[in-house]
Amino acid sequence: MVDESMDTDFAATEPQPWEFRAKPVWQRIIVICAGVVFNVILAAFIFITLKYIYGDAQPLATDDGSVFVVDSSLAYQIGLRTGDRVLAISGQAFDPYSSTRTLDALMADHLTIEVERDGERQLFQGPDDIMTQLSRAGSLGLSFEPSFVGEVVAGMPAEAAGLQVGDRIVAIDGEPVQFWAQMTRLIRNSEGRALNIVWIRPEAPVGESGDAPRALPSLADGERFEARITPKEQNDTYLIGVGRAVRFVEFSFGQAFVAGIEDTWINTKTIAINLKRIVTGRENLRENLGGPVMVAKIAGQAAQAGAYPFWSIVALLSITLAIVNILPIPALDGGHLMFLFYEGITRREPSIKVRVWTQNFGMALLLVLMAFLVINDILRL
Repeated sequence: MVDESMDTDFAATEPQPWEFRAKPVWQRIIVICAGVVFNVILAAFIFITLKYIYGDAQPLATDDGSVFVVDSSLAYQIGLRTGDRVLAISGQAFDPYSSTRTLDALMADHLTIEVERDGERQLFQGPDDIMTQLSRAGSLGLSFEPSFVGEVVAGMPAEAAGLQVGDRIVAIDGEPVQFWAQMTRLIRNSEGRALNIVWIRPEAPVGESGDAPRALPSLADGERFEARITPKEQNDTYLIGVGRAVRFVEFSFGQAFVAGIEDTWINTKTIAINLKRIVTGRENLRENLGGPVMVAKIAGQAAQAGAYPFWSIVALLSITLAIVNILPIPALDGGHLMFLFYEGITRREPSIKVRVWTQNFGMALLLVLMAFLVINDILRL
């Protein structure tokens, strides 16, 4: 076959039975697609294995779906406000415990967010270039996590004050606190000033046990505590030494298989849609495409964070490779597939001259794209 080696010496000889070119079109299509299919299978295997071994650590969410909205964030610009109750995203019922489905909903052609505010339903329109906006902002700026303590760091002010895992911080310096992001903002803005912090200790603890209920206790539940706590400066910010509470969900092999396949499907769909948006000019190309430098940076950061994030990145890269490789660009598997479809329809092969020319064009195109991506990566860094 005419591949990236540009070797055409075989043209002067008759096809041998064992050669690729001697096989029926349908068999050659299977061979060409095998690498792409295996990339997807590898990603599914990784996602299934991660679910089965590690389960899923889900941050707690408010029982009514109410949110904290960061001022000047993307969510704030869309129109959402703290206290809104998110009902649906792009017509899909919202579940704060399913990040993949939320990502899928955000990628809809026309992003909408339906909320309930003061007993009334309101619908807000999102930007067309949502991925570019998210890339610039770093996040949507929404937080569903209530201010439950899932960890108390030894030797930090929170431990000295008597805070325990399962406590819920409800007020700081007289200001009511409902959300984790709201609490951390008040602590970080203290600039080391002593704060009067009030918390409750629910009768049904909420922490790392995995049994955290979705119906969270009200302010009247449990024993009430109050202390004067001075945040400690660490890495140019102020902390009291508490970590967020999470719900650990374990999966049987069957559940892990279903969840892993769902993760594979939604991530494949998301990457493909985002690539389509970039090609059509809906999303910013420079801010949404990364080359080898960016891949190395992200993979390095994931490796430092642990096995779960590292292998998640490997799975996403495998999906990305599959999608890019199946594009109908000469020199890629998708380019070979295009020629095979042509042969299957017309019952004749494209000439070697045409195939060599298109391969050269495809390689030149890929080299130009690679050079652009490397330069773009360096400028972004």
